[in-house]
Amino acid sequence: MPLPASPLPASPLSATICLYCGSSSGKDPAYREAAANLGRFLAREKIRLVYGGGRVGLMGAAADACMAAGGEVIGIIPDFLLRHEVGHTGVSDLQVVDTMHERKMRMAELADAFCVLPGGLGTLEELFEVLTWRQLGLHDKPIILLDVANYWEPLVQLLQRQAEEGFMRREHLALLHRASSLSALREALLLSLSAPTATRSKLA
Repeated sequence: MPLPASPLPASPLSATICLYCGSSSGKDPAYREAAANLGRFLAREKIRLVYGGGRVGLMGAAADACMAAGGEVIGIIPDFLLRHEVGHTGVSDLQVVDTMHERKMRMAELADAFCVLPGGLGTLEELFEVLTWRQLGLHDKPIILLDVANYWEPLVQLLQRQAEEGFMRREHLALLHRASSLSALREALLLSLSAPTATRSKLA
């Protein structure tokens, strides 16, 4: 089932969300529908979207929907991907950088929170990097898995197994939120972004 696009009350949120997701759309149409619903949600809530700058897959679906709904979208893309014609020139601001490392750091610096939709190896790499940074105390920005069709259940089980086998502290499981709806995402953002911050500036 796709993430429901149920109407939400007016929000006091004013934030920037960094979105990690697939440059492919995946097999289940629910993934692309969820990405589009997220883009519209961010525009409605006046939350700025920062993402990897692509025009294809779930990345493109979220960006297109956010722009169409009047939102603000910033894309960060390395030059070699832009030259392969996957850069989204229709977003509010497409920033071209030299390397993948520079792209990821710039996205993280701009973000107040991280949201993760289904994706492949690149999405996992981005997720685990910011999750590790949070575990190390380099930032305290919320990290939220937006679960579509139970896609992230195997990952959650793996992390629980790591804690059970002593490869990570059990309290670190709480560093990763899991939301199955846009209303749950909104609640997690309100709760996390209203909390006092002490280390957020360390990525900036």
